[in-house]
Amino acid sequence: MIRLRPFLFATLMLLSGHAAAGKFTVAAAADLKFAMDEIIAHYKQDHPADTPQVIYGSSGKFHTQIQQNAPYDLYFSADIAYPRQLQVAGFASSPVKPYAFGRIVLWSASIDASKLNLSSLADPAIKRVAIANPRHAPYGKRAEEALRATGLWDKVAPKLVYGENIAHTAQFVQTGNAQVGIIALALALNPALSREGKYWLIPDTLHAPLEQGFIVTARARDNAGAKRFADYMGSAAARAVMVKYGFALPGEAGKQGAHP
Repeated sequence: MIRLRPFLFATLMLLSGHAAAGKFTVAAAADLKFAMDEIIAHYKQDHPADTPQVIYGSSGKFHTQIQQNAPYDLYFSADIAYPRQLQVAGFASSPVKPYAFGRIVLWSASIDASKLNLSSLADPAIKRVAIANPRHAPYGKRAEEALRATGLWDKVAPKLVYGENIAHTAQFVQTGNAQVGIIALALALNPALSREGKYWLIPDTLHAPLEQGFIVTARARDNAGAKRFADYMGSAAARAVMVKYGFALPGEAGKQGAHP
């Protein structure tokens, strides 16, 4: 037994090292693609032993998958209602933390969208308009709300093509499968898209707020890395990246500096 003790000690140290390394998986709304990639890069500089993996997609679909025990350790939703529902149902190990307010814009790679408005979408010259699927994508739901608020839904609905999430919606416009899209400001501000086209900011009075929130999931209750990253989202570095991509921070909803 005495001879085994060093081996057992080393094994326990190795296992604890893996736990401390903090491997964790983040399910993030597609509007976060560019901001989250940048935040993760900064985070890994500060926590080189951690190994985060990020999967981007529809907030609504992630919400369903987490209830089916999908292996996600953190869930960043574009609609704070989804993580709140999961917390009530016992799928969260942390309080719901608001992290941003999003905005929607008209964006086009073939038309100067900065000179458009929602009424422009009814123009017969515009044949296809892309939005995210309102059934499970919060940005799509807000796009529908804005079109209905302006009385344009019935005129524009026959032209609509639906993306699975907001990043997929932007791809429709990039590839010419739609002339204009209603996408996230955070995507329009990314250098790749801003080089290809311009945008027009849709007034947020036309739709419900895009309040976004996240949770540490129940499966990550003992995942130190997931908890470190959750704390990091409140850091000055992470907050600066969110502002860079046009998000308003909780308590600062009127301060985003969006400009075409």
